[in-house]
This record gives sequence, structure tokens and C-alpha cells, in this order.
Amino acid sequence: MSLADFFTPISIAQIAPETVFYNSQFGKLIQAYEDIFPTWEEDSKPHIALIGVEEERASVNNAGTKKSPDVVRKHFYQLYQGDYLVKIVDLGNIQAGSTIKDTYVALKTVVEELVKQDILPVIIGGGQDLTYAQYTAYEGLEQRVEVAIIDGKFDLDQDNAENTVLNSNTYLNHIILHQPDYLFNLSNLAYQTYLVSKESINMYDKLFFSTMRIGMMAGKLDQAEPLIRAADMVSFDIGAIRASEAPGNANANPNGLYGDEACQLARYAGMSDKCSSVGFYEYNPTFDPMGHTGSLVAQMIWCFIDGFYNRKNDAPLIPKSAYIIYRTTLENDDYELVFVKSKKSDRWWMQVPYFGSKSVNERYYWVPCRYEDYQQAVGGDLPDLWWRTHQKLQ
Repeated sequence: MSLADFFTPISIAQIAPETVFYNSQFGKLIQAYEDIFPTWEEDSKPHIALIGVEEERASVNNAGTKKSPDVVRKHFYQLYQGDYLVKIVDLGNIQAGSTIKDTYVALKTVVEELVKQDILPVIIGGGQDLTYAQYTAYEGLEQRVEVAIIDGKFDLDQDNAENTVLNSNTYLNHIILHQPDYLFNLSNLAYQTYLVSKESINMYDKLFFSTMRIGMMAGKLDQAEPLIRAADMVSFDIGAIRASEAPGNANANPNGLYGDEACQLARYAGMSDKCSSVGFYEYNPTFDPMGHTGSLVAQMIWCFIDGFYNRKNDAPLIPKSAYIIYRTTLENDDYELVFVKSKKSDRWWMQVPYFGSKSVNERYYWVPCRYEDYQQAVGGDLPDLWWRTHQKLQ
């Protein structure tokens, strides 16, 4: 079975009628599936593949999200590339299957195959329940997975954790409880405390997952960068953006991220050497008559791509000469904490040892961190990020 079997073609003439694209606009640069499905050899494969998913059945109170892929394309194709050469294909749309499970299987298969080929899928959904299919694509890759969710709330059902129906409000239950368990960390960014139960926050703490409420990010968006840099996959709920900036969501809230903040978070994801898939979910054109939200999503994808083509490839520690190593010892403790800073990007990582590991090749885990974590260690305090990571390595 080939990738072409999962997709239906698009029509650029219908998506952007009467539009003549300039040579540096994405509409001219992207190889799109209109008549012939894109194919490639190993030496000519694309870096990024756009995937539309026309599925809305599990998008709670937000029917209409299946229309989002082509509307986002309309705006995205008119944007101009940055100062780099792009190799991007648009594979078309995955149509809704006979059952929603068919859609999940199709998306899982496509994402898994692209990731195996080192092609980064950019998913334009659809409900955020598709995050579960995006996650299960990593099951056959035999690696631990870190997930970053940008959302104003936690999509969990605390009262019926093990018997929930999979939808956009409960997909995290299914990720957390999925077997086999290859989830290493789950980060929920930009959440709003009054939208999240105390029990859910306590559960995250118990599992040593990471959270960052939107108030902590206000004016300090770079605080979120290490959590995004650590993620293998990123899922962005457009409902995390305030309604005045992104009205195209039936569940939009008066508070949330500003548009430029959403774009910056998308760029952080693109710049992460580790991120191998990203999804933009819950955009609903039905509530976006002026097209402002569709334009914003397109700009977020542009920022992700811009970050991708500005990756530093500086995951530690090869070569060691490209890093500055800092060592510090906590008060009343003989244990030494090790930090490294990249000379290329000034980004920081912290070394966390595996508990009782006998493997020479797997003695330490390098967790992305902030300069503030290093300052805290110099001050004699153990960074919370180190402790939580160490607990998960046991």
C-alpha cells in the first residue's frame, strides 16, 4: 500500500481562484497533489509534507473543522518563503473514513511512514482528537516519546479515566493509558487555571509531567521554549488563542494567547531539532467569516517552517567543542550537576543520570532547560526539572 492510497487530490484553482502566484510564494514553490501524487527518491525527498484531515466527528461542540485544510491552504499559498530554499510537498487530504477509527488508522500510517523517511508532517485538522493518531504513529518507531500540547485546558476525563470515548476533550486519557507505554513526558502549555480541575493538575504532578499556565508565559514566552524543544511531537489547539485574535473556533475563550505569541511558539517547535511532527487542530472556518483565523493558522505554519529552516542542529554533545560545560555542586551534597550551553544558539541543557543504568551508551539524559535552572543550581537548590526528569528515568 502506498501513501497515495490515503489521500484525495486538491484543486488550487478552487482553493485560490483568480490568484496568480509569484515565484517566491508557496503556491508556486510547493509540489501539490492535484493530478499526480508527489513521488521522490532518497536524494530528492522533501523536508516537509502538508497533510489535511477532513475529520470532525470527535471535535466536541465544534462541527465544521473538517473544512479547515483547504481554507488554511488558501492563505498559506499566498505567503512568501523566507531566505532559504524550501522542499515541501502538499500530499492533499485524508478524507473521513467510514468510521472515525479508519481516519485515525490512516493518519497514523501516513505520519509513521513520513517520520521513518525523515520527512516532517505538518497536519492541518480536524479536531484535536487527531493528536492521538499522531501519537500512535510513534509506536512502531521503538523510541520514548515526549509530547507538547498547547491548549487552554487539559483534555482529560478525570471521573471516568479508563472508559472514556475518544474525542477532543478526552484524547489525553487515551495517550496516557495507551499500551504499550512509550510516553516519556507530556507538557501542557498555555493552560488557564480556571479551565482545569485541581485533580487534573495533581495527576500531572504525580506523573511528573510538565505544565505551564498562560500567566507564567505572559511577557516571558521564552520560558516555554525548553519544553517545546524537548518534544518529539507538538499539538496546537487553536482554541488556546483568545477569541479576539482567532474567532474561528466554537469553543474560543476571551482569554488566551495573542496571535504573535502563537506564531512564536510555532517557531520554537520548528527550531527544535527533535520535533518530527506537528499538528494544528480545532480551526473551524464556519466561525471565521473574515478569514482572520485561517490567515493566522497559515502564518503559524509559516513560522514553523521558518524555524525548521533555521535549525541549529546542536543537540548535545557532538562535537564537544561546540559547547560550554558548566559544573556545580549543591549545598550539603556531593552530587555534581552538569549543564551545557550551545555556542551556536546559546540554548541550555541539563544532564540527568539514568537510575541504576548499566548501559555505557545510556548513562545520561540531556533535558532542555533554561539559564534560570543553572542559576538555581549555582544558588544551591536542585532544579525542579532535574528532579522530575530523574524520577521518570527510574
